[in-house]
Amino acid sequence: MSKPTVITIGRQLGSGGREIGQVIAKKLGISFYDKELLAEAAKKSGLAKELFENQDEKPTNSFLYSLVMDTYSLGYSSSTFSDMPLNHKIFLAQFDTIKNIADRESCVIVGRCADYALADYSNVLSVFIHADLEYRIRRICKRHSLTSAKAKEEIVKTDKRRSSYYNYYTSKKWGEASGYHLCIDSSAVSIEDAADTIIDFYRRKCPPQP
Repeated sequence: MSKPTVITIGRQLGSGGREIGQVIAKKLGISFYDKELLAEAAKKSGLAKELFENQDEKPTNSFLYSLVMDTYSLGYSSSTFSDMPLNHKIFLAQFDTIKNIADRESCVIVGRCADYALADYSNVLSVFIHADLEYRIRRICKRHSLTSAKAKEEIVKTDKRRSSYYNYYTSKKWGEASGYHLCIDSSAVSIEDAADTIIDFYRRKCPPQP
C-alpha cells in the first residue's frame, strides 16, 4: 500500500500560504488542515478547544499564566503530563495529532511546526511560502480593510509570533531556506502556479511506490 501524500506549509502572513494549501488539497482531492487541526487535537487530548485557539502558535514563557490556565485543563491522568505548563501540553497534543493525521490520510497541513513533527517521514514535503513586504501589505489591506500602516503592524506582529513559536519548539529556524524542501516567493507567481509547482515537486521527491 502506498503511503499518504503529506505536504506541510509554513507561511509569512499575507503570503497566501493558506490559500495555496487549499488549492493543493483541492487539486489532489486530499484533506486540508489549518484551524481544523486544533479541534481534533482538543478532542483527542481532552483539553478545551478554546485553549488551543487562545494558544495557537503563541509561545509563552509566563509560568504564572500556565498555572492559572491549567485549572481549565481536562483529562489526561498522567502525572507527568498534568505537571506540564499548559503551552507545552497544547504543543504535545498538536504534535501527536499531526502524526496521527499523517499516518492515516493524505493531507495538507498549514503551520504549527508540522514539518518538524513529521521530519522523519519520507513521504512528506515541507514548504515555506514567503513574499516581499509590500505585496503582503496589499493583500492584508484588501482582505481586512486595513490601512497600510495597520496591515504592516499586523504582519510584523504575527510573523514575530510565528517565528518565536517555531524557534522555541523546534531545533530549526522559522523561514530559513535550509530547513525546508522547497521555498516559494508567492509575489512572483500566482496562487495557482505556486500550487502546481509544489505538487510537481512533491511527485518528483516522493514518486508513487510500485
